[in-house]
Amino acid sequence: MNDIRLFRRVLRDAKPYWLSIFATFLVSLLATPLALLNPVPLQLAVDSVIGFEPLPPVIEWLVPVGLRQSQTGLLFFAAGLVIAVALLARLQNLAHWLLSTHTGERLVLTLQCRLFEHAQRLSLSYHDSIGTADTIYRIQRDATSIRAVALEGINPIVTAAFTLVAMVYVTFRVDWQLALVALTVTPLFTALIVWYRHRLRTSWIQVKDLESAALNVVQEVLTSLRVVKAFAQEKREQDRFRLRYGQGLESRLKAIHLTGSFDLLTGVTVATGTALFLFVGVRHVLEGVLTLGLLLLIMSYLAQLYEPLKSIGKKITDLQNALASAERAYSLLDACPDVADRPNGRRIDRARGHLAFRGVGSQYEPGNPVLQGIDFHVPPGARVGIAGKTGAGKTTLVNLMIRFQDPAVGEIQLDGIDLRDYRLADLRNQFAIVLQDPVLFSTSIAENIAYARPEASTAEIEGAARAANAHEFISQLPHGYQAPVGERGMRLSGGERQRIALARAFLKDAPVLILDEPTSSIDMKTETGIIEAMERLMEGRTTFM
Repeated sequence: MNDIRLFRRVLRDAKPYWLSIFATFLVSLLATPLALLNPVPLQLAVDSVIGFEPLPPVIEWLVPVGLRQSQTGLLFFAAGLVIAVALLARLQNLAHWLLSTHTGERLVLTLQCRLFEHAQRLSLSYHDSIGTADTIYRIQRDATSIRAVALEGINPIVTAAFTLVAMVYVTFRVDWQLALVALTVTPLFTALIVWYRHRLRTSWIQVKDLESAALNVVQEVLTSLRVVKAFAQEKREQDRFRLRYGQGLESRLKAIHLTGSFDLLTGVTVATGTALFLFVGVRHVLEGVLTLGLLLLIMSYLAQLYEPLKSIGKKITDLQNALASAERAYSLLDACPDVADRPNGRRIDRARGHLAFRGVGSQYEPGNPVLQGIDFHVPPGARVGIAGKTGAGKTTLVNLMIRFQDPAVGEIQLDGIDLRDYRLADLRNQFAIVLQDPVLFSTSIAENIAYARPEASTAEIEGAARAANAHEFISQLPHGYQAPVGERGMRLSGGERQRIALARAFLKDAPVLILDEPTSSIDMKTETGIIEAMERLMEGRTTFM
């Protein structure tokens, strides 16, 4: 995406906060008149207190009549003006900081919520290919770019442009020749910005990609720490971490060096313009065209004239970092799920459980089919065993039923209707699944059971636990149903985790049940209790094992 397109998209997403952004912009504009007032006290002191020049007409009406008659009075006025301008500038800075902080944080949170919501909707194939660490990086880090672009990017550039125009106007009114001398550096600034912009964007995108890859190492190791420790591979993983982060650091340093060289060249350009201005300005004072006080005034304006130029240039180059993040964040939002709701999808409350495969074929890559010509039907309440060697397509068959993916050819029907015609959320509510390695969340036992139906009452949660033969061990825990299970349920044994997963399936009470080898990783004694619970769970449900 080019800069203009990204700016438009950011502004469109920031539409609910336009009023706050506009208020922030107005407050930032107050910096322009305050900047114009900064050198005025010095000019008054030099020309009207030390010298004998009359007060400028623009200032004269501000000075009380009693103070105009004495040098001491004018000096007091000039000193008071210094304090007043400084106080106003501090108040303006404080107001701008508060407004931009509140608005920026809300902008970031809104985009992060959108990214997280969209990431959940994306197909499993997307996350399998991209990796969860990259998605986390985009949600956590890249999303902050909207604040940098909408507030810290656009507002300062526009404010600097207004300040630049004001400074140029004032300088032209005082001495048009000096103004032209001051503006000779503008084409050089423009050329530097154009040359560096694209290189910085490319460099920062590379930094983000490498940092995301480094985060992937951290996530892989910490989520597989038992395997790492079991094989004593801590040193190897440390080396891999250092390598990945070293690549990211090297790329970041290249981007920083580019930014530093830009700052160096702009500094040299400003110094050249200032030298020319000083040379011509002193000649004008010697020739009587300007007073010394006016030269000091214009010299002060010159510093503030170049400051907006430097600010615009620096913001445009620094903005490439934020725009690189924005581009990555929006590429996540633009990713389309492989499985999506059809317009006006059919609603379904509770299915009978009649499933039929009609000439179904599936593939993950073109020309490499996993399943071909699958054709069978299962009446409601039947129990079906799916057997086959590794790679035969057992998991793919299950994924097709739940619509984690869609068939490449053929169709799957539930109660005589193509799965793709149902609303996705309604369809998946017809299935309960118990996995070989049950997934628990870092909350309490009660919340994990109620994950199937968050509105369930305490009595319903306890009833589901009893049906799954889980109530006895839960009751013996110090906090009972409110006991935390730890990350991924690691505070519980494998059999206890499996019983909670069964309780969750009981509570969901779906008409179709999928049991993915739920007893393969538990001991024989525990297996007996789980099989007994599964027998109760399968009653009256279409079951795939």
